[in-house]
Amino acid sequence: MARFFQPKKKTQLNTKHQSVLVEKLDHHGSGMAYQNKKPIFIEGALPKEEVLIQLTESKAKYARAKLIKVLTPSPERIAPFCPHYDMCGGCNMQHLSSADQQAHKSRTLAQLMRKFSGQDAALSALISGDEQGYRRRARISIKWDKKQRQLQFGFRKKQSQEIITLTDCPVLVPELSALMAPLYALLSEFSQPEHLGHVELVKGDNVNILVVRHLKPLTENEEAALIAFATTHHITLYLMPESHQLTLVRGEAGVYQEAGVTIAFEPNNFIQVNQKVNAQMVQQAMAWLTLSDSDRVLDLFCGLGNFSLPIAKHVAHVVGVEGVEAMVEKAANNAALNQLSNVEFFQANLEQPIANNAWAGEKFDKVLLDPARAGASGIVEQLSALGATRVVYVSCNPATLARDSQSLLEQGYQLEKLAMLDMFPHTSHLESMALFVKD
Repeated sequence: MARFFQPKKKTQLNTKHQSVLVEKLDHHGSGMAYQNKKPIFIEGALPKEEVLIQLTESKAKYARAKLIKVLTPSPERIAPFCPHYDMCGGCNMQHLSSADQQAHKSRTLAQLMRKFSGQDAALSALISGDEQGYRRRARISIKWDKKQRQLQFGFRKKQSQEIITLTDCPVLVPELSALMAPLYALLSEFSQPEHLGHVELVKGDNVNILVVRHLKPLTENEEAALIAFATTHHITLYLMPESHQLTLVRGEAGVYQEAGVTIAFEPNNFIQVNQKVNAQMVQQAMAWLTLSDSDRVLDLFCGLGNFSLPIAKHVAHVVGVEGVEAMVEKAANNAALNQLSNVEFFQANLEQPIANNAWAGEKFDKVLLDPARAGASGIVEQLSALGATRVVYVSCNPATLARDSQSLLEQGYQLEKLAMLDMFPHTSHLESMALFVKD
């Protein structure tokens, strides 16, 4: 007998407002309530609050909801300092004090390490910096609204692709925030604003930088206006006609100082957004590695040399390895800029076996790795063979740090230290650092 497929009828999402009691925060800082044992994630809600919500998504095992109103506020709730907070998607935890945010992030780190690695590690003192004015780079979204005949200029709304127009941002360093209003006024006068993609603002120690991404060629008048703006505000101007093409139009390239070295960068290179936390992070990593002048140190995912170059001032030799060839060249140039001859940089795919690389045939006393959010699952399994007795793992994703810790523990390392780094205040993102030691 033939059987015919009959699609299941979609369950209508119940969008009526309803009240729930929030029980806890999840690892991303959203409040969690339960209905019939199914968790509902509510951004902006806090534990012990009764809140009015509207479901936005309902799956078999979880649901998401929009916070409509706080009926019974938590004593921990505070008034956000940013007037745009309720709409802007840049921050998601300003309704908690910085101390409570840091406590939540520390608990999250400890819980994830315990869950995935089985390790209960006492947290070292957390590293933090300024609560406001800490971001030294930002990408500002731009879109021409045809109906309103108005330029949208700012950041994405919460849980939306729409742009909230704003002309200041209290978490940006003041020098960059001050550029937003005059830049918005300038771009609004362009004859073809629909050709603009986005702009980026970056602060170096020597200069502030503006990058303008344009989807079609700018007119002569538009380019001249941008150059005049950059001259008036004493900033460096780059134009970006393609996503990976930068043209320096006015000013000088950026540099920043870190632990006695100068690191040159272009605005599309990765640098940590929080300079004060980065400085403490580099110093702590070097302290945890217990560097000596006879050490050979391997820095994996080395980027521009944020760790490699400061370390090289204290040891016999450093090898930095990075997946992107262009970054390897820039790291080598930074070594030359600092007259460091005891550091070498190599390109390698660190998700693949490393045995065929000449540097991997050598032994190292210490290893530092600072991977992207996906972690280091490919290389971490090969660390023991390199002979290192101390490994410092810097992570921007505690879940992948916890996962990779399992491999290090299986290789005979012990988790000796663990610390939370509040690199991104007022967001749920957390940086962390772990020290693994083998006798």
